[in-house]
Order: sequence, then structure tokens, then C-alpha cells
Amino acid sequence: MDFTFTEEQQAAVEAAKAVFADVAPDGVPSPALTPGAVADDFDRPLWARLAGSDLLSLVLAEEHGGAGLDTIALCLVLREAAKVLARVPLLEHCATAMAVQSHGSPELAAALLPGAGSGSVVLTAAAHGRSGHDPAELAVTARRDGEGWILDGTQTAVPWAHSADWIAVPAHTGEGEAVLAFVPRTAEGLALAEQVSTNGERLAELALDGVRVAPTHLVDDPGAWERLRQLLATGTCALALGLGEGVLTMTSQYTSKREQFGFPVATFQAVAVQAADRYIDLRAMEVTLWQAAWRLDAATGGAGGPLPSSGDVAVAKIWASEGVRRVVQTAQHLHGGFGADTDYPLHRYHAWAKQLELQLGPAAAHEEALGDLLAAHPLA
Repeated sequence: MDFTFTEEQQAAVEAAKAVFADVAPDGVPSPALTPGAVADDFDRPLWARLAGSDLLSLVLAEEHGGAGLDTIALCLVLREAAKVLARVPLLEHCATAMAVQSHGSPELAAALLPGAGSGSVVLTAAAHGRSGHDPAELAVTARRDGEGWILDGTQTAVPWAHSADWIAVPAHTGEGEAVLAFVPRTAEGLALAEQVSTNGERLAELALDGVRVAPTHLVDDPGAWERLRQLLATGTCALALGLGEGVLTMTSQYTSKREQFGFPVATFQAVAVQAADRYIDLRAMEVTLWQAAWRLDAATGGAGGPLPSSGDVAVAKIWASEGVRRVVQTAQHLHGGFGADTDYPLHRYHAWAKQLELQLGPAAAHEEALGDLLAAHPLA
């Protein structure tokens, strides 16, 4: 399998590096310094620069004003964003736009995608990698009402909901099926309550009370929600990889300058071995990420092998959730007292890493899911 990036994918990386070059990784107040502090909004100037560099329309088809690139290209950009802890809804926005493009009605695509590509319309999803794929596990219900639908229920920990214009809400019909509804933030019957994430970001609890959804704004394709869920999970793995790479680079620079007994601590065998172990973690996170992203873009039942894409996504999540935790813990250990200094940006990376780990879920659960997949799809 050849994972060499195309010229278009490499160009996206260079554009992302230019946009994120001067972004400070500690631009959000620390919850440790200001208890209860919540970021009021995402970084609007950075969002405008992403739009100006055509990175928000990266995965949209040409007819929607995009470059027509794939999940791998998106993950490459997300990796660069995580290196500086960019405070923008890049993952949720682009993944939701891909869901609209692949599964939405022509009316919905025409209403959302041009604005999504230019950044004037912000999209998010009322779910992340933690929800199961069983429709019965979804907290929101959808029932038909004439030609339209009505949504009821509550969804917690929705990222960027206070700032988004449209929210993709997964719901179950009570008949063992999952649907994906696209709801404007200002819809009648939709209420948002403040929540705060582990890393101090602003989340929302969505309460839906008789929210009406037009038939053109709801996708009843059973694969739409599962694909969006896998896109969000794979993108979160890309964020974990970028964060880990940023932390290891920071640690390498620090240990190369910090001296003990007249020598840089990086020359000590114990330090070198720990750094090497974390480098191996990052390479494993990377290869499993590209495998999962490639599988999502490959045709169903194509040359990827007997396992469905959920198997590759599960493996990527196992490595990402475990690896990012080990990387930041080692970094704090090797930084000594600086690792706990809230004036030093490492504490921000630690908080973000914990949030990503929680979003991905425990590795043991993904290992169990992978075992079930292997049992259902035995290798030849």
C-alpha cells in the first residue's frame, strides 16, 4: 500500500503551515488560572485566514466551490492545526460538510455548502467519537409528522454549538434506524445550555423540544450517521497525532538545552529511551491514522480487505487514545517543574490531550469492538 501523499495533499499541508505559523498554542485562558473560565468563541481571525486559503472548502467538490480532496487531506490539515492547538471548529465543520455533500438533498447542499466553503456558514455535529454505532444508543428521537420530522431529546457536550449556524443531530426513529437531521441553531424548540470541556473549551447541552425538521433537511440513509461518526473519530486521531508531535518537538528542544552535571539531559540514556518510546508511539499513531483515512475514502468492499472501515478506525482510536496520553505524560516528566508551570504552554497541551482521549474513548472498548468485527469478518 502506497501512502505517498499527492501533490494536492502536500499543497494543503503547506497552506496549513503558513496559516498556523504564528498561532500561539496557549491563547486560551487556563482553567487552572481562572476557575470556570470559558472561551467565548473560536478564533474568528484564524477562521477567516483558513477560508482565505481555501482550507475550509478543501473536501468539497468543485461544483460546490471546493478542491475535491479527501479525508487524508483533511487529516493532514488537522494535524497541523493541533500542533498549535488552533481554536477553530475545523474538524466538525468539514466532517459535517462532507456528510451534507455525500448524503444530503440537493436543496440542503445548495443551502449550506457554498457558505461552508467560504466560512460564512459554520457547521458542527451534535456527537463525537464517544457515541456507539447502535441507533438505540442515540439520545435524540425523530418521528414523522406529515411530510416533515419532529426531534425530541437532549444531547450533551456538543462542540461549537453556541457559534455554529447549523448543527447535525443524529437521532433514532424507534424502529432500529438512525437518521441525521440538520437543524439551524436558532430553530424554535432548540435550547442551548453552557457546558465546559476538560480543556476549558465551551460546549453546549442541546435540548430539543418538538423541533421541526423539513424533509429536505433530514437524511434517512442508515450509513450517513455511521460515516459522520467515523469521520469525526478519524479526525480526532489526526488531532491527537499533531498534538503529540508538537509536544515531542517541544520536549526535544527543552531537553537539548536543559543541563545537569554539565551535559544536556537529552544525552542521558534514560531520557533518550523515553523519547524514543514516544516517537514509536507517534509513528504507530500515524500509520494507523492513514490506514483509517484511506479506508474511509476507499470504495466499500474494494481492495482494502475483508474488514469494514470501522475496524481500521477502531485500531487508529486505540493507538491515538493511548499514545497521546503517554506522550504528554512523558513530556511533563522530562520537563520537570516546567511541566506543571501554567505560564509554560505544555499544560495546555496536556489539557487538550486529556480532552481528545475522552472523546476517543478507552482503548479497551475499541479492542473489544475490533474483536467483534474480526469474529464477524474472519480473515482468510
